[in-house]
This record gives sequence, C-alpha cells and structure tokens, in this order.
Amino acid sequence: MAMDDYTRCDGLGLAGLVARREVSPQELLDTALAAAATINPELNAILQTLPEAGRAAIAAGLPAGPFQGVPFAIKELVLHARGVRCDMGSRLAQGFVPDADTELMARFRKAGLVLCATTQSPELGYNPTTECALYGPVRNPWEPTRSAGGSSGGSAAAVAAGIVPVAHANDGGGSIRIPAGCNGLVGLKPTRDRTPQGPDYADLLCGLAIEFAVTKSVRDSAALLDAVAGADIGAPGMLPGPVRPYREEVNTPPGRLRIAFSATPASGAAIDPECVRAVAETAQLLEDLGHTVVEDAPRFDWEAFLASIHVIWTGYTASAVQGLAAATGRTPGPDTLEVVTLACYEEGRRHSAIDLLAAMAHGNTVSRQAGVFFSGYDAFVTPTVSQLPAPLGTLDQNRAGMSAMDWTRQLFTYVPFTPLFNTTGQPAISLPLAESASGLPIGVQIAGRFGDEATLFRLAGQLEAARPWADRRPRLHAARPR
Repeated sequence: MAMDDYTRCDGLGLAGLVARREVSPQELLDTALAAAATINPELNAILQTLPEAGRAAIAAGLPAGPFQGVPFAIKELVLHARGVRCDMGSRLAQGFVPDADTELMARFRKAGLVLCATTQSPELGYNPTTECALYGPVRNPWEPTRSAGGSSGGSAAAVAAGIVPVAHANDGGGSIRIPAGCNGLVGLKPTRDRTPQGPDYADLLCGLAIEFAVTKSVRDSAALLDAVAGADIGAPGMLPGPVRPYREEVNTPPGRLRIAFSATPASGAAIDPECVRAVAETAQLLEDLGHTVVEDAPRFDWEAFLASIHVIWTGYTASAVQGLAAATGRTPGPDTLEVVTLACYEEGRRHSAIDLLAAMAHGNTVSRQAGVFFSGYDAFVTPTVSQLPAPLGTLDQNRAGMSAMDWTRQLFTYVPFTPLFNTTGQPAISLPLAESASGLPIGVQIAGRFGDEATLFRLAGQLEAARPWADRRPRLHAARPR
C-alpha cells in the first residue's frame, strides 16, 4: 500500500479498505512497519516493532471487529500484552515480560486491531513529557526540538507521524489529553470505570487513572470506546452503558448546549497567549454553532487540591517501585531510578494511611464542588496545556536537588487544566482545534458531565466538521519525502 494512502486514513478508514478487500491486513502491517523504519530513528517514539506477533495474529484469523486488520501500538505502561516486554521507562523494570494479556488488551485484539509496536513512556508515567533516561526523548513530529507531551508521548508521536492510526494510552493527570494536544490528535479520557483495568489493577491511582487511546479522528475514538468499554470481572465499579453506540453520537446534532469556558487556571499559572486565543476562538465557534457560551469555571482550593494529588501520586510511585523491585530483584536507588522518581518514591514511603485517606477525602470535596458547577453546564472548555509544547529538557526527571513536591508543582504548572477531571472522574477530550503562529498544534480540552461521553462525542463531532484537521501533517511524517 502506498504510504501516502495509508497515512491519510484513520483507523476506521483502513478497516473499511480491509472489509472491501481493497487491501489485506498483511499489507497494512507491512506498511506500518515500513513507516516505523522510515521515521522512528528521528522520532524515537517506538521501542519495539513486533512483526512476528502481527503476522501470527493475522495468520490465526482476526476477529471481525470494527478495526479488523488495523495496525496498533501499545504504551509500555500498565497495559500488558502476553510475551511483550514492558519496561515502563525505567531501569528498575527493564526486561519485564508479562505472561498474560490484561483485559483491555484482549478487547483491543477482539476489536480486530493488530499489535505491531510498543511506545515510550517516561519513568512510571510521572511526567507530562516523554524523555526517560533509559531510551532518550521522544521528539515532537511537528517540531523535533520540542516535547511530544506525556506520559503517552510515544503513542501520540507515533500516530501523528503516520506509523499507526490508533495507539493505546493512559491518563492519571492528563496523559492521554496532553500528548494529544501537543501532537494534533484526538485524546479522550473516558469516565472513571468506563474501561477495564483488570486483572492487575483496579481504581489505579485511587481512581485517578484510566486506560484508552489516542486517535486521528473523533469517530475512531467513539468506535474504539464502543469496542472496549464495560467493566471486567471483579471490577469494583460499573457504569451504565450508553443509550446507543458512541459511534452514532458523532454525527448526531448536539442541540443547543450551555457551555462554560475559561483560560484562567485555579492555580494562577501563566498561560501562553496563543493557548488563550485558542480557547477564545473555540468559544466563538461554539456560539456561532448556536450554543450558549459563558465564561465561567469551577472554584476550588488549588493548593489543597495539589497537595492531595501529590500524596496519591507519590504513594503510587512508592508502591509501584516496591512491587517492581520485588519482581525484578533490583534495588531502588540512583542506579535504577531517575533522580526525581527516587525522591517521589522516598516521600511516598513516608506517607501514612491517614495521609492517603485525607487526600482521597479532599478529592471527594473537589468532585462535589465540580458537580455543582456542572449542574449548570453541559460542557466546559479550557486549554489542554498551559503552554505550547515544551522545549526538550524543560521537565527533566534527572534534575538534581528537586524535591518531590517541587516536581509535582512544576508538572501541574505546565498542565493545570487536565488533572481536575482525573479527580472528579469526568470524561474530557482534547481536540486539535488551533495552531500557533509557528504551526504547532494547540489542543483544546472539553470536559463533560460524569458518565456523559455521548454529549462530548456529539459536540466533538460537530467541531471536527466545522474546523477539520485531517489534512494537517507534521514535519516528521512517514509519507513526507526524506
């Protein structure tokens, strides 16, 4: 298949070609592997290509799912694929090979996706950029001196550069939405408990984290959520299913919605004027589309919120490090962990059960405050990230002398808008609705009410039709002449 034709399709577009027998799954796999060979040496997004696994899956017969035959990559964090190395961006975990698929991986396979690669994560996912010491930085395909975002930066860069049309990602503070925003993609964080985490996890990060994907199009995100949503056996939470398939919502008019917007974070952090402009232009577009648009934002105590997130994240880091040390026989320390990760591990070990319960209780307080706010609005629009994609090295996990709290504060100064919805569990999506004067993508985040992905998909579909992005291509791209 011609590379240009391959990269112009989203996942459903490629699946349609397979269904019509215009292309075979093997041809798509070969094209994806060729794309990785062409562009990844400059991009550094892909850690492993898996040609034999892909060919074996095709030979065994692919399920007749909505993405039958579509090449797919997974992030090396949380999700497990049987027999596929998962380093988690860390020397401590390097060489870890799971012996079974997690439930979500099984559902990705059932959807017809063909696993062909793994992608980079920063160490244990604790960074909104992807620049681990173990493998080096993932470069933004739009501007290689800048970050691809994180922690799912490898997946986002791989999709933006045309290697695969869909890639697994996860989000505990913005890690689907941030790299989607930095790379000009669609990044949905579903409602808490919408997608499975078992059997290895449940309520990961005390409910802050969720698994899903980054995609090129709203319809791909909707169809993929249709394919993988739902509680797995033994899950602690279960949501009602949608009234109709999410895929159908994308082309359904949303009606006249009441929408709030703000480019002023509760943290008081400075926001790049181009990110402010992106939100203002989106608000105007929404008004032009017939919605009632009001400048407003949830009110909550940012410092107390930050402190609660910090306790949960450092506690998770300590637990993860201890588990990996037991599994690998390695000792946590400067030889196995990056400087800031080690500081977070050590601080997390000092927190008590009382500290953790207090942090979770504060999360409940913030969720109730946000719930009151959303009782008056159908959606809330913000920048995805406070700045344009950061220059590489800005968020360095090997920075000497930085305390764990200083690290958390630096991270959430860069991304003050995304973590609220990890705490509340609400769905939120980043859409590539704007560009900077220099041509960098700017993501706009839209959050919805708890459990209401349907409204988000209707609104996102309307915005995609009004301001399409499918023809944009970054500087580093598999179909561009080298």
